[in-house]
Amino acid sequence: MKKGHQVTMKEIAKKLGVSVSTISRALKDSPELHPETKRKIVEMAKEMNYQPNLLAQSLRISRTKTLGVIVPEITSHFFASCISGIQDFANTRGYNIMICQSNESIDLEMANIKTLVSSQVDALLISLSRETNHYEHLLDLYNREIPFLLFDRVNEDIPVSKVTFNDVGGAYEVTKHLLENGCKKVMYVSGPEDLYISKKRKEGYMQALEDFGVEFDPKMVKISNLTTEGNIKIGQEIAEMKERPDGVFCMIDPVALDILAYWKEKGIRVPQDMALAGFTNNPSSAVVEPSLTTVAQPGYEMGKLAVTHLLDQLDGIASDDPISIVLDTTLLPRKSTEK
Repeated sequence: MKKGHQVTMKEIAKKLGVSVSTISRALKDSPELHPETKRKIVEMAKEMNYQPNLLAQSLRISRTKTLGVIVPEITSHFFASCISGIQDFANTRGYNIMICQSNESIDLEMANIKTLVSSQVDALLISLSRETNHYEHLLDLYNREIPFLLFDRVNEDIPVSKVTFNDVGGAYEVTKHLLENGCKKVMYVSGPEDLYISKKRKEGYMQALEDFGVEFDPKMVKISNLTTEGNIKIGQEIAEMKERPDGVFCMIDPVALDILAYWKEKGIRVPQDMALAGFTNNPSSAVVEPSLTTVAQPGYEMGKLAVTHLLDQLDGIASDDPISIVLDTTLLPRKSTEK
């Protein structure tokens, strides 16, 4: 143990192989627990020199009834839907929310966390930025016993509850749709490889290829930085390939929409020359010409479930033990893949 390190209930729980909520109840002398269980926990706490986190306790006792929410973009239709769900269901429980956006920057994400914790919010709901590829700031929150939950863009190694979509299943369905519509060479346009959704949607894409007996070709994966300029560059690279794909699946709709605009400018026809599909059901995807095949994600439902579970944990209705909530997606076939 490092000198000056403050032992947490989570470390005691790990040592004894029980839940954090069990440790918490034992140290509060809860009558719900067996006396022998309480004795073992109290002895271990003494042995490990556990000192209660008085700041965390005082925050839990004297609540501000405010939650902090951090999203990559407030203007995104998807995250706006999530925020709407969070706000509506936080309000029904008597909570307000403070919203910050990271603008896809890990530095701003860390600054947002610091600001919200300083403002004494009771807990945080966080969707990670595209730059987030190290997680010390999240582990620091965890070790300080500040309640938080991750949603949509998550890291699987952080031991807190998470709310995600079935990204693997959604990507599988859209790739399968392209293959069933006659595409022989399907390309996947990913976002940054560290992003959870980039990896999961690639998994679904590759699984569909395997199930249809299509050999995976690394040249059929391109990576965008998710800026308009980056998306257009990918569209140009695909257009200039000697052996073009006949179907392109983009990780999110904005990538597909930028590529579609570039291709139209260059006289490339969709879906006649190449079929095109996205993911997230951005409002623009239904009104462009041709309308974009995509995958619908219920952002409002995600926000509702995320805030409800977090508040249930705060109120002792749900266990502090982390769980994973996975929401289903729905394929929306449109003109951009009609072959």
